[in-house]
Amino acid sequence: MRPAVNLMSLALELPAASRRTILRSFGFAGEIIAAALGGMAIGVAGVLLLSALEPAEPAIPDSEPKAVRAEPNDLAAPMQFSLDSAGTLHAEGSIEPGTAARLALELQAVGTKVKVISLNSPGGSLNEAIALGEQIRFANLSAEVADGAVCASSCPLFFAGGTTRSAGSRAAIGVHQFYAAPVPGLRGAENAMSDAQLTTARITRYLAEMGVDPAAWLHALDTPPSSLYYYSSYELAEYGFVTSGKTAPLAQKVDKVARLFE
Repeated sequence: MRPAVNLMSLALELPAASRRTILRSFGFAGEIIAAALGGMAIGVAGVLLLSALEPAEPAIPDSEPKAVRAEPNDLAAPMQFSLDSAGTLHAEGSIEPGTAARLALELQAVGTKVKVISLNSPGGSLNEAIALGEQIRFANLSAEVADGAVCASSCPLFFAGGTTRSAGSRAAIGVHQFYAAPVPGLRGAENAMSDAQLTTARITRYLAEMGVDPAAWLHALDTPPSSLYYYSSYELAEYGFVTSGKTAPLAQKVDKVARLFE
């Protein structure tokens, strides 16, 4: 039996050149830690924000996805909701603090008319994105990213909340590292690694609960905030971001990672 090992302590003692190789011997859990140590940019603010926005004409995912330079576009305005005659609730714009509360009011107003929520967003607050995803899961709503639409940064966490999920062949779904701008008087730099681990654990558990393979988030950890990693159609299906039916939790994978953060 392999003796118990504190992966984080081990990683901090290793030379940078050998850190990733050693950690990867521990499988998926080691991959998460290696990526977090290798390039995650996180500060000390109380609210985590994702500021990079998609290009006005986003690159179309193909079989060889790659990091794409992110630039501001018209989706920078706060997210707005509008219901069409087919029962699709369109959610367009940035995810900011208070977006989840506004969605709750919108759903109360339109009631059972909503059949699916269609996303077009450059992302924004990580905490709000998770709250939005949990909200649409509780409401038993499906989610989609239509042809020509963007779902980037924290938006895929919102998308993951759909009971079933679909993406158009010309949809752009991408991720990058989360970060926070320093705020005077809040937690110091010595706590940044702890913050990063706690947030990564939270995302991992959330994705597994929503039926998405947590390994999908490795691409976010590997991609700087100034860029975006677009998932290919194959990856969206392989990781469970898009579904053909009911989602299924991946408890066995989340348990493996969760033990590292206890």
